[in-house]
Amino acid sequence: MTATQASSNRRIAKNTVALYLRMFLTMIVGFYTSRVVLNTLGVQDYGIYGVVGGVIAMMGFLNAAMAGATSRFLTFELGRGDSARLARTFSSALIIHMGIALVVMVLGETVGLWFLCNKLVIPPSRMEAAHWVYQLSILSSMIGITQAPYDASIISHEKMNVYAYVEILNSLLKLGIVYLLVLGHFDKLKLYAVLTLAVSVTIMLIYRVYCLRHFKETHFHWVWDKTLLKPMLSFSGWDLYGNACVTARQQGINFLINMFFGVTLNAASSIATTVNGVVQGLVFNVITAFRPQIIKQYAQDKVEEMQNLMTNAITITIVLFGILLTPCFLEMPLLLHIWLGIVPAHAIDFCRILLFSCIIGLINSIVNIGNHATGNIKYISFITGSILLTSLPAVYIFFKLNFSSNFAYYTLVIVNILVLSSDLVILKKQISSFSIYALIKRIAQGSIVVAIAAILSYIVYRNMQDSFWRLFVVTAVNLIVLLSVTYCFLLDDKTRKIVKDKLCQRFQS
Repeated sequence: MTATQASSNRRIAKNTVALYLRMFLTMIVGFYTSRVVLNTLGVQDYGIYGVVGGVIAMMGFLNAAMAGATSRFLTFELGRGDSARLARTFSSALIIHMGIALVVMVLGETVGLWFLCNKLVIPPSRMEAAHWVYQLSILSSMIGITQAPYDASIISHEKMNVYAYVEILNSLLKLGIVYLLVLGHFDKLKLYAVLTLAVSVTIMLIYRVYCLRHFKETHFHWVWDKTLLKPMLSFSGWDLYGNACVTARQQGINFLINMFFGVTLNAASSIATTVNGVVQGLVFNVITAFRPQIIKQYAQDKVEEMQNLMTNAITITIVLFGILLTPCFLEMPLLLHIWLGIVPAHAIDFCRILLFSCIIGLINSIVNIGNHATGNIKYISFITGSILLTSLPAVYIFFKLNFSSNFAYYTLVIVNILVLSSDLVILKKQISSFSIYALIKRIAQGSIVVAIAAILSYIVYRNMQDSFWRLFVVTAVNLIVLLSVTYCFLLDDKTRKIVKDKLCQRFQS
């Protein structure tokens, strides 16, 4: 292992630890606040916020995706060491995102407003509150879109510890929302929407101030450089299409559930989305830590090193997700009861199905880093985005034929498998020297390892009474088996030796 590779691995490990500290804090506060908000708002208002305020979640996801796209260009220039071009790239990106924010506002106040008033099933007595939530969602979305280049700068510079520090404040502010929500005498749904926006704006300002003080390229100046704008507009435009399809699929299913089953099942859908987000976030931190290094290796024409990083990222992702998957799937009723007290109908089924969809999406996120690194995302955005959109008419037909609401989530699993297959083919087409076989082999190996641990855990689960003690034992068995099998069969000889030496040093000290 070269000194450069060792330094890269240390940086990835350090950033991963920082992101996990951030995520664990977010998870603890998120679980607590979700329970209080559900009990305070009630199932009906919680469902309304889930379907109407879903614009915030939808644009939040879109913002993160656009930050990743912008991060590709910034990271590429960092890899090349051109500071002047880096500054022009940032300003160009900000101009593009300001234009996107204006488009979102126009669409939100026309098509989106018509859909809210004419298609969503909302009790007339709560329509005014729904409008409050919707307008604040649009404002939050516009702010979030213009925030994307700043988030991308932090990612590109690999300052992941910043997220951990700011998230401490973010968590405290969210606890403050819960406190004010319980004490306040204003309409609870309106108050929750206002306070949520206030926290988002505060966190956004902190990130921007940090970027302005630490990264010279984030000082905006008007740039109209066609050599930069043209590839960035092409990249951002196609990436926007692809991610718009992702968010349309995600929120469209929520709308369809509302139209056919009402706001009560939207509450269950919101719970499932929250659980999926937490589990995905715990694992996605690894992908975020790997992303800058993968792109920089491609920028320096080091395809073999890039492939090794992607293979390692897939291994760690599958193993970490496997640690969470089995106990969460088996003990979902107990976990939701402990967390919420009141468990909305269908929430358990929705959560379980989304877990399988989640791991496929996470693996695909790693594959997409390779596609994004090339800068040519026309095919991946159009083909995979279009595949994702096909789930909406399929779900509509299922609901028209009186199928269960669970079929909305079954389609997600099938569509995600199709998307992953398509993205692997596109990656091979764009980087001919890249070995897709190595990635597929690692995905298969990791899946077998997770399955072995899951089968043994299920045997323990079936032979114990329902209790918190069973949850602990199932989790422990799954963890021990998974790590043991991973050490024996997934790690190469060099990595096994490193792990063995580290453990020996730990026990001897």
